[in-house]
Amino acid sequence: MNRREFLRTSVCAAAFAAVSGGAGYLVTRKSTCDGKRPCDQCPQAGDCADDKALSWRAAQPAAWQIDPYKCIQCGKCATTCVLKQSASRCFHAFAVCGYCDLCTGFFEPQPNQLNTAAENQLCPTGAIVRTYVEDPYFQYKIDRDKCIGCSKCVKGCTQFGNGSLFLQIDQNICVKCNQCSIAINCPSRAVRKVPIATPYLLKSKTRTS
Repeated sequence: MNRREFLRTSVCAAAFAAVSGGAGYLVTRKSTCDGKRPCDQCPQAGDCADDKALSWRAAQPAAWQIDPYKCIQCGKCATTCVLKQSASRCFHAFAVCGYCDLCTGFFEPQPNQLNTAAENQLCPTGAIVRTYVEDPYFQYKIDRDKCIGCSKCVKGCTQFGNGSLFLQIDQNICVKCNQCSIAINCPSRAVRKVPIATPYLLKSKTRTS
């Protein structure tokens, strides 16, 4: 092999390696879909050309959940679920709670007295349990078997309190409909699919998306 043939062979080999490397990169790039995030939260959103990856992502197990930061406490969660007693239930972020004596999620707007008498409670089913801790602090727990997801306590806590009460779809009750009727009827689009491995969108002191 003379020098000219050697150079030509080397250039062809280099070009082939570059093309192969580029193809390998594209294949690797397309196969990075892990299905752990919705497409609109993926770094490749709008730039994913792999239909197979998108189909695979769509087929991954997912759960319907309420984003507590988008929820407007409209009350439709209680009435639009396919279940007789909605899968939407109140959850409590104890790290956010102020343990107030006058809890605006527990009491009516103008209670007669600050005690557990039924006429003073905002919850129509008595699903919130109020327990004395020490003066002037009280702890509030949710009895989810009694909760109907009406969001009255959540609305009161959000408007006048720390917002420690919030709605979530209880995954132990949810029947995993393909089209969630709560999501369809949610005016604020607060209900979306999340990975089944982390099916709750919980509140904390620091807001997380």
